[in-house]
Amino acid sequence: MSMTDGPRRPGLALALLALAQLIFSLDLNIVYVALPEIGDDLGFTAQSQQWVIHAYVVFAGGFLLLGGRAADLLGRRRVFVAALAVYAASSLAGGLATAPGVIIAARAVQGLGGALLLPSTLSLIGTLFEEGPRRNRALAVWGGAGASGLTVGALLGGVLTQAYGWPAVFFVNVPLAAGVAVAALAVIPKDRRAEERRRFDLPGALTVTGGVTLLVFGLVQGPEAGWSSAAVVAAFVLAAVLLGVFAAVEARGRDPLMPPRLLRNRSLAVGVASTFVYMATFGALPYFLTVLFQNVHRFSALETGLAFLVPSAAIAAGTQIGGRMAGALGTRRTLVVGFVGGVAGTAALAAGFALDAAFLTTVPGLVVSGVGQGIAWTAMWIAASTGVAPREQGVANGMASTALNLGNAIGLAVLTAVANAGTGGLSGVPLRAAVADGGRTAVLLATAGMAVGAFVALALPRSGGRVGRADHSGGAGRGEGAGRSGDAGRSGGAGRFGRGGRVGRVGRSGG
Repeated sequence: MSMTDGPRRPGLALALLALAQLIFSLDLNIVYVALPEIGDDLGFTAQSQQWVIHAYVVFAGGFLLLGGRAADLLGRRRVFVAALAVYAASSLAGGLATAPGVIIAARAVQGLGGALLLPSTLSLIGTLFEEGPRRNRALAVWGGAGASGLTVGALLGGVLTQAYGWPAVFFVNVPLAAGVAVAALAVIPKDRRAEERRRFDLPGALTVTGGVTLLVFGLVQGPEAGWSSAAVVAAFVLAAVLLGVFAAVEARGRDPLMPPRLLRNRSLAVGVASTFVYMATFGALPYFLTVLFQNVHRFSALETGLAFLVPSAAIAAGTQIGGRMAGALGTRRTLVVGFVGGVAGTAALAAGFALDAAFLTTVPGLVVSGVGQGIAWTAMWIAASTGVAPREQGVANGMASTALNLGNAIGLAVLTAVANAGTGGLSGVPLRAAVADGGRTAVLLATAGMAVGAFVALALPRSGGRVGRADHSGGAGRGEGAGRSGDAGRSGGAGRFGRGGRVGRVGRSGG
């Protein structure tokens, strides 16, 4: 389904979309800070406590592609409002929880809300603001709100938990999400009825959702349960079977959930690959920074939140720079610059991973890496939207968002295994030194991954002309090259900080 004419009050519409992104990114960090208190109050075990984080990650990752398709078929405004309503209701349930099972269920439903919210918000940006400078400026504001939410989440989580207890980190979402949902009904244009009937592709939806959910489950559970455990092995096997069935269904379906022809769009394919590499590298850094600050340098939750002001400001600046660079230099060069900047900054950041290193040692790397991260984030969403018809913007964003989530899960699984390899049997100061050394190794490995991302970006078609617009049938327009400002598609905000829920596990291993 498509939108009617653009909003009569574009500034208000953009403010609502930016606030929705603020809520989404805020929730990524705010629960991490309160996790120890949640575990103590509700009686979680050390292992089951991680499911307060994992439940969100698994359901968000599993339903992203379905959320994108729903936005295309059911209407972007409808899905946007429904996602916010789900967020508000599940946040209320989480704050009122008195047992572990209740809060885990609430976090799972929050993950479903996130899977609906992210692609619908991106699709609304792409349809309410025409391609070119207006869309780029709108996306820069939207992306800046996302970067702000990361810092606000860490700071607000510490303040609310200390002042009012852990339920406050859930309750704060209720009025925010409900208010944006109600305002959206008045500000964002109604969805226009589709001119053609399209099927939802139930077999494809069931198989890909089940397959991706099981894959993410295996990835997040593997480091804790063991990669050879029966549950993890079964999850991977079933995921492979379901995803294989999904591929077969999509190849033969008349109106597939994820049309295979979309993958022939080189810009979209590179954009999807870039989101995967991005979250496996840039997206993992905040986890190791949190471990460094809290477990090595013994920062409090509030001090850690304040420390993250530096990278968050740098990332927000990078999103603005990336939008302008894409217009002046083209998407390909912008994406390469973002990853190369990440390589330089993250390599410098590694020097701060030492037991006796001062916080100021990390600042230059945080700034350079953060700016590169913001630039790369902007460019990869532009690439992912190039040559995609409006009627399929939702599923294209769902594809890229799914790759983003999988990259985060796989990147953290690999890098944490590398970082923790030398910490067994240690305690006290030797453990803290080993944690710092392991973090430095993981950060350097992430740097190598960013270099791979720069080479992936080189696969984008060279800029230099306008990108042909996609036709109404959904096929990629002629010329898949990432164009200049007139054709910039979709940029975004700061990449999500990694799953900080793992910090507690490192902290419990010693003093």
